[in-house]
Order: sequence, then C-alpha cells, then structure tokens
Amino acid sequence: MGLENLRRPGGPRKARKRIGRGQGSGTGGTSGAGHKGAHSRSGFKRKKGFEGGQMPLQRRVPKVGFTNIFRVEYQVVNVRDLERAGGKEITLDTLIASGLVRNMNKPVKILGTGDLTEAYNVSANAFSKSAVEKIEAAGGKTTTV
Repeated sequence: MGLENLRRPGGPRKARKRIGRGQGSGTGGTSGAGHKGAHSRSGFKRKKGFEGGQMPLQRRVPKVGFTNIFRVEYQVVNVRDLERAGGKEITLDTLIASGLVRNMNKPVKILGTGDLTEAYNVSANAFSKSAVEKIEAAGGKTTTV
C-alpha cells in the first residue's frame, strides 16, 4: 500500500446536485422547482408554520385558560433548610452562598415546612404565615426586603 492508493473513506458526503444544467442531469429546465405556483417563482419564501393552505398546527391547537403576565415566581426555601445557610443572620446573599437559592434575579419566599431548633434573623422577599410563626416561636425575627 502506498500514498498513491489512499482513498477517502466512503461516508455521508454526497455529490451536490447540479441544478439547471440540461435535461440529462435530471434537474434541467425548471431546475427542480416544478411548473408554475409560488415555489417556482424567484424570491419565494414559505411562511413559518405554513402547511400548504391547511390550517397550521399553531392555529388548530386550542388556546385554553389565562396567563397572568404579572405573576411573581418565587424561589422557595423551607424553614427546615435555614440551618444549612450557616450563621444567625440569614440574608439573600447567605442563601445564595449556601446553594439554597440559585438565581439572584428572582425573589425568595420562605415557606413553613419543617421545624427550627435555633433562633435566626431572616430577611427575604416574602414569608408564608406558618414560616413567620415558626421563626418567631424559635426566638428569631423576619424582615421583608
């Protein structure tokens, strides 16, 4: 075997179609665009979602319900997880540093699942009633930011 015998391995590379190069090529004459109609015209662009005149899928699917554009989506932290934050003062920064909250741009809400063994001063964007009761029962304070 020598360099003169090396060949490119067979695979996914196909020879390109040579369009509009005579009838013998198979794509001569109309260059694969067929006769008449929008597709045969120059500058033709199919609209996104166009299905040949059939009612497009995005218009066939029923639109149900109501989406409240003013909805506030909170990142939730339970009372039982506050001990993992470390320290007696728990702020948004300490929640992010401890990994309980990931996104600084979304507000944080403390929920009341679990129990506290120590007193914490917690500041967050929102608290549930049960969370406030449990934090204050343990001797801590809640501050809404």
